[in-house]
Parts: sequence; structure tokens; C-alpha cells
Amino acid sequence: MSSNPVAETVASLMPRAKAELTELVAFKSVADFDQYPRSESEGAANWIADALRSEGFEDVALLDTPDGTQSVYGFLPGPEGAKTVLLYAHYDVQPPLDEAAWATPPFDLVERDGRWYGRGSADCKGGVIMHLLALRALKANGGVPVHVKVIVEGSEEQGTGGLERYAEEHPELLTADTIVIGDAGNFRAGLPTVTATLRGMTLVRVQVDTLEGNLHSGQFGGAAPDALAALIRVLDSLRDRDGSTTVDGLDAASVWDGLQYEDQAFREDAKVLDGVELIGSGTVADRVWARPSVTVLGIDCPPVVGATPSVQAGARALVSLRVPPGVDAGEASKLLQAHIAAHTPWGARVTTEQIGQGQAFRADTSSPAYASMAAAMAVAYPGQEMQSSGMGGSIPLCNTLASLYPETEILLIGLSEPEAQIHAVNESVSPDELERLSVSEALFLQNYAAS
Repeated sequence: MSSNPVAETVASLMPRAKAELTELVAFKSVADFDQYPRSESEGAANWIADALRSEGFEDVALLDTPDGTQSVYGFLPGPEGAKTVLLYAHYDVQPPLDEAAWATPPFDLVERDGRWYGRGSADCKGGVIMHLLALRALKANGGVPVHVKVIVEGSEEQGTGGLERYAEEHPELLTADTIVIGDAGNFRAGLPTVTATLRGMTLVRVQVDTLEGNLHSGQFGGAAPDALAALIRVLDSLRDRDGSTTVDGLDAASVWDGLQYEDQAFREDAKVLDGVELIGSGTVADRVWARPSVTVLGIDCPPVVGATPSVQAGARALVSLRVPPGVDAGEASKLLQAHIAAHTPWGARVTTEQIGQGQAFRADTSSPAYASMAAAMAVAYPGQEMQSSGMGGSIPLCNTLASLYPETEILLIGLSEPEAQIHAVNESVSPDELERLSVSEALFLQNYAAS
């Protein structure tokens, strides 16, 4: 990184950043209180509130959101007449899945091969530390030149919409000239990237019933309608022969015109097994950023161990449908549910229930804020030009903020590059990315204040 006072300050703060991220990762802040104690999330929220107070933030508060979780808010005043920038991250994390499969305990931050491993290290507790590093670097180099609001969500991973509803009920709270969402990531480690689009999503629970109760497969199999077989037929109808998503009435032919995702790079990032084909048609970028994608998240049916020779009377599944910008998630959900009803065989009884939804998002990359970020990233990543990419995942809050504040510019950056393996076993963060993106954010705030 080229010599720059802000960059030098961030570099000097990295040992403190590691110590703080270690403390924050230690909280098992999964916002599913049937799995993890509420006290773990409350501990993380209080840690962040204390960190904001120590940096001079005012009006620091734990906001009780309608889904029963807490978001952390604080305001740091800048010079009179300065612009206001909102910095976002979330402290809740995904469950660690199979803890035995982790090389080191998931809630211990462990350095290995130049990366820091731990659940939430990249997604998105590292984003909290990124914001703190940027602000500390500015305070050490002439001060923070803008008013800063920070909001750290407590239930983003659960998709329960607590902060979205709270923001709608208190629209004045998060007003800003620009919002920096610290929950995305570079397309590749070392390649500075802003995320220009997010796919929306809908979650639908499907229940199929055929019999009053399970039947002996020898006595009744062959004529009795098997609910599990019917469900499998329904789920299979959601994909074409090549694996493309096929929901009746839903466009699946859009193309991505920007940065491309090479097939081999995707195979390596996704760790596709040798000889297994990628699914779908078009470029990889088309498939993961510009087109709908259906995923069966879970099926309730008898496990193999302990299974009995029975025709199943009922079975259910949880289906996720990701939709690109330009497609309304509510309409997509209706199409999905209509498709399921139309493709259920044998007159089986089928019910569908929407249990979650978030709209897609498209940023205005021609805005002054993006020019300020491009200039900042050029310093933090010497010799690299800022790229714009899509992201297949969803951040429902983005659309809520875009609806509440239509004139506000929204930028998405973050630490979730492919090597981070967010949501998976052995999640990690690159300290180099943390350092460079903290520098980028600090320089962005300077540039934006002067623009």
C-alpha cells in the first residue's frame, strides 16, 4: 500500500483490531434463541455499544426491534454543515453447522496461514471492526469530516426483518446523505469491488399430504400415493434438464453485462467436485447475479437410519427462490406457489406458506459517492481500479433504506470475498482485506466530505 497517513495509522491499529475481533467473535450471537442463548446476542450488542461510546458516539442505544432482537445505534457529530454518512454492519451470525468439521473452535478467532478463522470474522463482525478502524484513523489524522451514524443489526442472518420494520416506524433515525453497507465483499481478494446489485428472495414452506397415515409399503405400495414421491416430483419441476430454474411465468433469461465470473474460477470458489458439471445456461455471472435461482433448503422426511418400510402420508420442504433486480419478490413468490400447486401430481393435497421475503436491490454506480469510493480504493489498492459486481445473496435492509430515503446513495463493500467461506465451515477473514478496506472507507469519508 502506498505511503499515506491514514494507511499508516490503520496498519498500526491492526493488532488492536485482531484483539477486538477475537472478543467479538467469542459471542455466540446466533439470533435463533431456540439454539443459542439470548444472552450471547445481548453480550455482543453491549460490546458494540461500549465500543461506540469509547469513540465519542452520542445517543448510543440498544434498539428493541419487532422481531425480539436488538440493533445498536450511535451518532458521532462532525463539523457543522457536514454531510451525514450511515455505516451499517450486523453482529448476528450463522450457526457454525458441524462444529467437529471446523479445524479450530468456531467461536475462537485463530490465525492460520495468514487468515483469521472464526464464525462471523468476515460476515459481519469484521465489518464492525472495519468501521471502527476507519473512524479511528480519521480521528488520528485531522478528525472525522462528516456526521456519522452507525447501525449494527442483530438479526440479519435470520431474515426476520426486525430492523427493517423498526426503520419504517422511525424513518428519521437512519436518514443520511450516503449509506455504506459493510456486508458485501470484493469479487476476489485484492480486487477492490463495490456490489452494484443484490438478488431478492422469498422463502416458501411446502406441505404435501396424501394419506391419513403411513402405510406398509409391501401391502399398499404401488397404488397408494406416496407424499414424499409427490414432493420430489414437485421439487424436480423447479429445474430444467440442465439445472436452470424454471418457475412458470418467471423470466430466467436476463444477462449480466459487467464484470464476468470465469467458469474455472467459480468451480474453485464453490469447490465443485471433479467431473461434476455446473448447472444452468448462460455465463456464470448471468446465473448467479442476473437470473432467478431456486434452492431446496430442507426436507422433512424419515431419515435413512431407522427408516421403516412405509408409504409416506405427508412430507414437507423449505424452498428458497432468489430473484434479480427488476423482479418483485412478492410477485415471484406468488408465481412459485402457483407453480407448486400446478405441478403437484396425483391430486395430492398441497399447501404453501411464505415465511420470508426481501426485495432485490440495484445501486446507482454513477453517483458522486461511487466516484469518492473509486478514488479511495485506488489508494488503498495501488494499481487496481475499482470494479462493480453483483451478489447473489440478499440484504433486505437495502431496499427498505432505498424506499425510505430515495435520494440517498447506497454503497456496498465488505470482507466476504470467496476465500472467506461465509456461512460455511471454517469461515475466515483476510487481515489484508480488513486493513485495505478500512483505509478505503476512511479515505472515502474524506473524499466524500470534500465532494
